[in-house]
Amino acid sequence: CRGSAICCLHLLLHFFSSSAKDMKHRLGFLLQKSDSCDYSSSQGKKEKISSSQRLSQEEVRKWADSLENLIHHERGLAAFRAFLKSEYSEENIEFWVSCEEYKKTKSPAKLSPKARKIYDEFISVQATKEVNLDSCTREKTSHNMLEPTLSCFDEAQRKIFTLMEKDSYRRFLKSPYYLDLVSPPGAGCGPENCKRNHTHTLDCNSNIISQCA
Repeated sequence: CRGSAICCLHLLLHFFSSSAKDMKHRLGFLLQKSDSCDYSSSQGKKEKISSSQRLSQEEVRKWADSLENLIHHERGLAAFRAFLKSEYSEENIEFWVSCEEYKKTKSPAKLSPKARKIYDEFISVQATKEVNLDSCTREKTSHNMLEPTLSCFDEAQRKIFTLMEKDSYRRFLKSPYYLDLVSPPGAGCGPENCKRNHTHTLDCNSNIISQCA
């Protein structure tokens, strides 16, 4: 009986050992498969993101047609904002964007607090990001604060748009912030890819840093 018991014990140990190894093998296989699926999924997401972020040369060239085309394009607005930030005048585009968001307000109860926030930030005498408005427009906008409507910033917004259009927008089109995007990678320095003034030259694109002759 004792010999039979020992024999049965060995058989049981062998069975459980084999089962553990088999389970470990299967678990390893499933984990590898899961990792493979996760990798494929992440790659697919990256490809979708990359595809959605592609910017065609045709789109970029349209930015030069008008300031409106530029700032109504998500990537164009980002590029222009970065340029204005480099010139320490980003308050102009921030005011314009704030006005656009304000005009989407649907609740009448939210008009007054939103209008006051924009006024205090960009228009009041103590504004932290005061925009350059003539006294007449500033006074009219201040009066509009008594009873704010969706159009209370329209005139001020138009003035700032015109200011950007005649000034910073023209400089933007001659800056690397625009030229680096409108020049295809590897393009040589030519009349369409390079802009030069009397004292210095600009790089043709962000990939190849070279001086334009």
